[in-house]
Order: sequence, then structure tokens, then C-alpha cells
Amino acid sequence: MPNSFLTHLECAYTGKKADAFQLVNLSEAGKPFLVRYDLEKASKSLTIPSLQNRRKDMWRYHEVMPFPVNSPLITLNEGGTPLREADRLGKLFGFEFLMIKDESVNPTGSFKARGLSAAVTAAVERGAKAFAIPTAGNAGGALAAYAAIAGIPAFVFMPADTPKAFPIECEAAGAHVTLVDGLISDCGKIVAQRKEAEAWFDVSTLKEPYRIEGKKTMGYELAEQLDFELPDVIIYPTGGGTGLIGMWKAFDEMEQLGWIGSKRPRMVSVQTTGCAPIVKAWQDGEKHATFWEGAHTCASGLRVPAAIGDFLILDAIRKSNGMAIAVDDDEMMHFSRIMAAQTGIFPAPEGGACLAALIRMKDKQLVDPNDKVALFNTGSGYKYLEAFEV
Repeated sequence: MPNSFLTHLECAYTGKKADAFQLVNLSEAGKPFLVRYDLEKASKSLTIPSLQNRRKDMWRYHEVMPFPVNSPLITLNEGGTPLREADRLGKLFGFEFLMIKDESVNPTGSFKARGLSAAVTAAVERGAKAFAIPTAGNAGGALAAYAAIAGIPAFVFMPADTPKAFPIECEAAGAHVTLVDGLISDCGKIVAQRKEAEAWFDVSTLKEPYRIEGKKTMGYELAEQLDFELPDVIIYPTGGGTGLIGMWKAFDEMEQLGWIGSKRPRMVSVQTTGCAPIVKAWQDGEKHATFWEGAHTCASGLRVPAAIGDFLILDAIRKSNGMAIAVDDDEMMHFSRIMAAQTGIFPAPEGGACLAALIRMKDKQLVDPNDKVALFNTGSGYKYLEAFEV
């Protein structure tokens, strides 16, 4: 693959290397692959001054994306989302430096656009002819959109009780939608059972190497928007956890590029009391999370009973001296409305969960009022109208 800084894939669990230019899902160990680059070589062209004259979306960091520099991109110009100063909201709760990274303004209305744009671009480059995905909603909409651009079939499996906006969005973009009586884990089983016979490339969360490369650009953007001084605390809603893992990877890459030092934000993973496998594993000191039985929450993106990258999420939390917090649905929706009323951002419930977690941390004196805090609103409330009607 000429004109690429990509070197190899690396099993996130064993460290074993693999060919970076093949169409692949999991490693031999059944764990996620991470994409590695020649960062010393990339640093010659990917410099902080060079960013000034680049495109404004996530593709401005093209040297650390998993395809040749001049590859045709399957893109709707995702990324480049605002980091909004939430002054009124901060003052309401006694915080001096409160910010919201607003991913709701992405194409398809969520941060999932980043990951699926990268994944579809990389997979098409490597010969994918059809895609399949189990989804809680937003990832399915994003896959449908990028598969439509590529002219490739997309097969989307989502729980039958997913908010109506999501299946409508997928079908409008031409995807084949199947509603499943069960959870996203049940949807994943169907994809796993059928993908070989149907010749689908499975773009499930962390079951291919490329979505994380799009998601990590949130970390690059956050650093750039803060003049390469990372915040003290990042509060992030966690289902599959690709965004949190991706940002942690981005920080490591940026340090190797010479853009930042070794200091890291405290990474705070937010889940709901109805589905909190990462929280329980963190509290119990476990390396892996156990499957969460009876998962339920109005935030469909957080209704993920098992994450294949659980050990990566927990590792980032612990290495950063962070934490995992579960909030209940009533808190989440209460603070979603407060966020909207104080900032004008109409957040997905997952975004409201981050504010609820911050207030929980404040009440327990787990965060300093002078800390620079970045909340992530990962999607748009317009897709969750049923949750706001209650």
C-alpha cells in the first residue's frame, strides 16, 4: 500500500502482529486488533504547523488513518465538531472550566459517523463487497449512509424496541434492516452466524480494526482545540467503548509525534444502573467485565451488556486514575434537559449521563471545581424523542 504510514496490526491482548493490508476482523486470540503506524516517518509531514492549512474535518490527520494518503475517501466530512464552553452550565454547578465536545453535529447525528466513515473506506480499499452490523441505533444509521455512498449493500440488525428514528434512517439510506427481539448482543449473534455464508464484512464494535481509527480523531481534535493542553477530566458515555479506547490511543500517538507530554486526563466511563458491566468490573478490580443480564435503559447506546474491548476500557480508566460511574435513567434524562436549557445543545441521553456523572463526582468530592472538564455529547436528542416524552 504505497504512500501509507501504516505498518501493521497488533493484537490488543497478546501483542502479536499481523498484516495491516488484509480485510480482517479479530486476532487469532479472538481479541481486537489495533492499527499501528510509523509515527517517526509520519511526523515529518504531520506537524502542528501543517494543520493550519488542512481540511477542517477528521481527515486532516490523514497520516494516522489506515489507508494511503491519497485514497478516495467515503466521507460526509465528519469530524471537526465544536468544543463548546459551557459557561452558564458550569456556573450553575460551580465549575470554572466546563466544556462539551458536541458530536451531535456530525453527519448522521452522532460520533458513530467518524468510525463508520473510516471503517467503510478502509474495508472497501481492502475488497469488502457487503457490510453487516449489530447496532443500538446510531452505528446502523452511519453504516447505512456510508454504504450508500460506496454503493455497497448494508445489513443492519437492531433491537426491536430501538427508537423509531433509527430504523427509519437506515431504511431511507437503502440498508436492509432486521429488527430483533432481544439486545444488541442477540443481534451480534445473528451477524456472526450468517456473515460467512452471506459474504458480509462484519463492522461490529471493535471486531474490526478500523472504526477505532475514526473515533480516535476526537482525541486529536480535543487536543488541538485546547492548544495541546489536555483537560484534567474527560467524561465519556460507554457502551462498546470504542471512543474512549480510541482517544486513549490518540493520546499515545500524539505523545510519540511530540505534540503532547505524558500527562493524561482522568478518563471517566459512564454507564447506567440498568447496564453497568464496566462499572462493576472496575469496582471489583477485574480485568474483564461479565455479561450484564437483563440490560435495560432508555439510552440505547448504553444498552450494551458485553464489550469485547472491556480490558482496554478498564486499562485506560486505571492508568489515568479515572473511574467508572453508573447513573440511573431518571438522573440521565433530568440532566439531559438541564444541559439543553443551559447550553442550547439538545443532547442524546448519553450526553445527559455525562453531566449526571459529573454532578455525582462533585457531590462525592471526586472532582475539583477548578478542574478543566470535558463532557462528551455523543449524539442528538432528536433521535431519542420517545425518551424525552416520558
